[in-house]
Amino acid sequence: MTTTTNIRVLLLSTVLLALVACDATAVKPEPVKSEAVAAPAAPAVPVVPSAPAAEAVMKVVWHVDFAEPRRLSAMIQNVNNMVTTYQSDLAEYDVRIVFVAAGIRFLTTDPLTGTPFAEDKELKTRRDELIQRLQQLREVQNVKLELCEITREAINLPKGKIIPGVESVRSGVVRIAELQHQGFAYLKVE
Repeated sequence: MTTTTNIRVLLLSTVLLALVACDATAVKPEPVKSEAVAAPAAPAVPVVPSAPAAEAVMKVVWHVDFAEPRRLSAMIQNVNNMVTTYQSDLAEYDVRIVFVAAGIRFLTTDPLTGTPFAEDKELKTRRDELIQRLQQLREVQNVKLELCEITREAINLPKGKIIPGVESVRSGVVRIAELQHQGFAYLKVE
């Protein structure tokens, strides 16, 4: 069962328990007559939450393997909106952005000349702004930035050319799979 299904079942169970607990003498509404055919009932599934909802950590991994600065800008805005919402709801969160392949362009000021990820006019114009916004997500919103080492090594980019605060992971796609296995929701801007 998905997390969304578990939450729905938990909410329905809570509502049913509340209804059962109501005073038996309460006035009950007349059933609504309908010509609709009822679907067969779904089998009962016991609901045993692993932790109270207030203690649940919202876990999300964003995948960046694209080269377009406009897509990264849209993703940064989405991540910021997400984290701001979690903060206003007082929800705990663990949000990560994993950069793979062309995504490395956004984590360095090196023009990557002679590589498949060499800067273009749009990136050259927007690079400083995008790096600053990523750094703000990391420093202010506690969003973790992770870079695929396979990508970095493939283009011979020294570690010192990566912006501060980026964590290295051996394989970006393996890292994304591991995070999904740990319950992280997967998101990617198209």
